[in-house]
Amino acid sequence: MRGGALSERSTSFLGGLIADINPGFQVGLGYRRALHQELMEAPVDLLDFVELAPENYLGLGGEWRRRLTVISEKWPVITHGLALSLGGRDSLDEALIDGVAQFVEAVGSPWHSDHLCVGRAHGQHTHELLPIEMTRARAIEVAARVRDVASNLSVPMAVENISAYGRWPTDELEEADFVTEVVERADCALLLDVNNILVNATNFQQDPLEILSRMPVERAVQIHVAGFEARDSGLLIDTHGSPVHEGVWPLLEAALERSGPIPVLLERDNDIPALDELAGEIATIRSIGARVFGGHR
Repeated sequence: MRGGALSERSTSFLGGLIADINPGFQVGLGYRRALHQELMEAPVDLLDFVELAPENYLGLGGEWRRRLTVISEKWPVITHGLALSLGGRDSLDEALIDGVAQFVEAVGSPWHSDHLCVGRAHGQHTHELLPIEMTRARAIEVAARVRDVASNLSVPMAVENISAYGRWPTDELEEADFVTEVVERADCALLLDVNNILVNATNFQQDPLEILSRMPVERAVQIHVAGFEARDSGLLIDTHGSPVHEGVWPLLEAALERSGPIPVLLERDNDIPALDELAGEIATIRSIGARVFGGHR
């Protein structure tokens, strides 16, 4: 039987405030096709939900669609997009938005999220999550795009803070202030990626806890944790191809202390190990949640 708790208790916004309909502390894993068989054989209580990108399934049928059906019968699904280019200047892709909206409704996701980034330019997808020029004018433009996308969805919209390896020379705002400006103007939710906070803090010589303290965590409906790669230069690259760094766990704990009990997702996209190894990181997330919330989910 499919667990429907997330779908039944999604978060909404009324007059700029979050209506406190809380899904609770839950732990999920990004669904990757390489893990399908292990996930199907895993005990259902290993996870509370899975997350996947609609763009990877639009227009697909056959075996991949059947696999999606069986995984969604085992766990609730939360959707997390890759290609809306919320920070781009190209016109929004209306066909993509329609496809995503239909997919989100079909799988019963409680909200849909995508990245605060440029992902499309001059009619071509970049296949990278590129940083937005962080000015007040761009915050207004991006918020309008988020509102436009959200108006086509049957569920709330959330935006994710991204990792970055350079900044625009014309930036007026710090990252946390830019993210706050966008989510408040768009009246949307936040998907808080604490790995990205650590990556950016290291890359730009900042204090990750200070960045976190200024993020609009009160609007967070979900948190991501992942691993990164450290280059010899000291630059951190958000690869999702390594175990979660020990520096991410204190950020997760601090974020949960502010957000209250919300779902946390473990992302692993590259060099995917056996599910048993990922289960150890899932257990770490659960232990942090138990410490923050006293064992209540």
